[in-house]
Order: sequence, then structure tokens, then C-alpha cells
Amino acid sequence: MGIVLDKDMDEERQGEALSMNDKEEGKKLFLESYGCAMNFSDSEVVASILIDQGYVTTQDSNEADVVLINTCSIRENAEQRIRNRLTQFNKAKKQKPGMVIGILGCMAERLKTNLLEEEKLVDLVAGPDSYRDLPGLIEAVDGGQKAVNVLLSRDETYADISPVRLDKNGVTGFVSITRGCDNMCSFCVVPFTRGRERSRDPHTIVQECAALYNAGYREVTLLGQNVDSYRWNMTSKGEIKDETKPTTNFAQLLEMVAGVHPKLRVRFSTSHPKDMTDDVLHAIAKHKNVCNYIHLPVQSGNSDVLKRMNRGYTREWYMNRIDAIKRIIPDCGISTDIITGFCDETEEQHQDTLSIMKEVRYDSAYMYKYSERPKTLAERKYEDNVPEDVKQRRLEEVIELQHKHSLAINNKQIGEIQEVLIEKESRRSSEQLMGRTDKNHKVIFDKKDAKIGDYVMVKITAANKASLKGEIVEV
Repeated sequence: MGIVLDKDMDEERQGEALSMNDKEEGKKLFLESYGCAMNFSDSEVVASILIDQGYVTTQDSNEADVVLINTCSIRENAEQRIRNRLTQFNKAKKQKPGMVIGILGCMAERLKTNLLEEEKLVDLVAGPDSYRDLPGLIEAVDGGQKAVNVLLSRDETYADISPVRLDKNGVTGFVSITRGCDNMCSFCVVPFTRGRERSRDPHTIVQECAALYNAGYREVTLLGQNVDSYRWNMTSKGEIKDETKPTTNFAQLLEMVAGVHPKLRVRFSTSHPKDMTDDVLHAIAKHKNVCNYIHLPVQSGNSDVLKRMNRGYTREWYMNRIDAIKRIIPDCGISTDIITGFCDETEEQHQDTLSIMKEVRYDSAYMYKYSERPKTLAERKYEDNVPEDVKQRRLEEVIELQHKHSLAINNKQIGEIQEVLIEKESRRSSEQLMGRTDKNHKVIFDKKDAKIGDYVMVKITAANKASLKGEIVEV
């Protein structure tokens, strides 16, 4: 499933309205984002394209000339959330008939006919590979037409576009290294909405990371549906594109980005168990600034369910990768994704998921009950036959077990001194700060003289299942 179910599906950011330039003159753009980290990263590309055309951003949709929603199609409730927003925007449009309303991203490609022609909720539809065409699409709408471009590309990576950044504090930034996905997990719509997998030139990635560091950023997250399949200068069939250029794999890219600056933390999302190799783990172990944290989605602990999911690995293979992580990076934080109630899942197969959780003991997990998505292999091939109440009960058992593990892992850190990168003020108090450790644990502590963007040493004094509390210490 890739990044769509990973740590970067941050509920705090869903529906975040982009605002990034102080100009007052020009057409006003309201851009709202939902879903995974890739969508938020794409919104930065979209903003860059339109700001270059003279647009200014606004956080008030009522005053906007153009309203765009970057959408997620992974789960049904995400789509319903976006439909509700479109209905609200259309009410505002009655007061401002010239307003252009458009949707971008995964939902745009999948529901273009419904939203544009049948429900008439939008004027413009742009898929993930057509953002360069947005100025022309908006112009077409201004000319009285409905505008659509959802064509998928085999080579679009937006590598030449310098994204404007959403993070107002300028501490953490996303950098896309691949687009699309070739894995065809049976439950996932991403291959149909984002197209075939392609990798970006490593030198443009390094340049973007260096530019972020020079602008004051202190952490980058390398993004891809499956970062481990990153292969620059190779086709999807494994053929070399240009004999004059070297081939770069993900482990080599990690080393290149780690070399930008020792104070630039490097994270990545998401790994796929079938493609994670030991050379990636050795690259993490070698570089102090590559975080000791891996998000490795398991989805199910049963090999038969994994086969129906078309995940490309067995339980035994997955545990081989976990064993390698723990051997090569002994102090590595590990998180995962879990789906309960997939087609034909039996109670015994559900128990296998609980048992693999006990075996691995994840630091955290992103847990969902199965939601059938149209056009997926699972919809065509299998029956969504696990009753909703059974799905929910199994999900609650998974959540309860994970909370138990998270609390135990966090409690073990009490008394330790951890290096923390400060990201922002705590939501509860302006006198406290929030940062993350190398292993991706959130830490809350009193501000003192520290400021956002600093590295500080924090002694952990308390813990709950979601975060750590501590105090800044001198070492």
C-alpha cells in the first residue's frame, strides 16, 4: 500500500490549507490537502507552478478565485470527507460565480465523471501527472469549459520544479524520489490513480535536500510508494536507459543524501518487505544522520492472506527482514500497517496477525479495517465477506495489543537521555515544545531557551502509549 497508510498520514494535517506567500495582489488560490505525505508534497509542487503564474495563496476559501483540493482515494471515509468539502465550496460559489473549483490527485482520476458531469461538484479535474497543465485548465474553465487532464505518465517526476514549502517553521521537509507503483497489491488503488513506477534523477534529489538544509531545514523524508524499488537509469523492466550514466539504487541514494550535511536528518517512507535489502540496512547503520527508524508494513501475519493481498512475500520472508533489521541496526524503531477483515480472513488468520505483532513488538502501528475500493483486484476477484462487526472487533483487538506494546516500549525509555530535533510548539502549551527522537518517538518538554529547529538532549521522565515527556539537560 506504500505511503498511504504510513506514519505520514497525519490526522492533524488533514484538510490543511496551504498559505506560503505574503503578496496581496494577484488571483487568490485556496489549496487544501488530504491523505498521505505524497499528496502534501504534490501540493507544494502545485503551489510552485501557480505562484509562478502570479497566484497568491489564501486560507479563506470564500475569497479565493481558484479552490483546489488535493485528494485521497484510499478509504471510503476520506472520499466522503472531500465530497462534503466540495458541497461547502459550491455554496460559496453561489456568492462568487466566477470561482473555479477543482480536484487534484487520486480521487480526481478515479471519480472524474461522477464529480464533473453527474454531480457537477467541480469545474476542473487534474490527475497526479498533469499539474504542469493547471494554468491551461484554469484558463479553459474561465472560458466556459469543463477542464480535465488525468493522463498518466511513464516519465513525469517534476524533478525540475522547486517546490514551495508547506512547513512554516522550516524544520522538516518531504522530497519525492519516486512516483507511481508497480506492486499491484489487491486492496490498493494507487497503481490505477498514480500510474507506473518511475524514479527521479538522484542528483536533483540531492540538490533539493541541500537547498532545504541551506534554507534552515534539519530533516528530510524521502518519499515513494515503495522507496526500496528506487532505481535511477533503469526501466521498469530492468533495462538500462543510458549506458553512459551509472545506475543508482536506494541504498546508494541514502548515502548520497546522508552526505549533504551531518546535521540533516534523513528519513524515508515507505519500505516494502519484498524489496528491502541488507545494503539499505547497512547504509542506515553506517550514517548517524540516517534515522534508526523503518516503517515496514506487514498488513497481515498470515501467508495465505498476504497471497490474496498480492503482497509478494510470506510471513517467513517478512520475519527474515525483521530479523535482519534487528541484527544490523540493533536499536531501530519499527512501525507497521495492519488491515483487519480482508476478504476471507478467518479467525485463525486474524490470530496470526496478533502473533506476529507479539513477535516483532512494533513501536507503533497504523491500523485499519478493510475498506473495499472500486477498480482494485480485490474488488474484482474476492468477496468482501467479513462482517463489519467482526472487522471492527478484530481491529479493536489489534489496537489494544499495539497500545500495550507502545506503552511498554515507551516506559523502557524513562531515565534515558535522547537527542531530539525540535519541530514545533506543543499543542497544549506555548511554553512547551515537541520534537522527535531518531527512532521517531514524539517528546514533549518545557521550552527553556531552546527554539524550533534545535537539536537538544532530553532526559525522559514520563511516558504514555503515544509520546514521551522529558526535560532538557546539559551533557
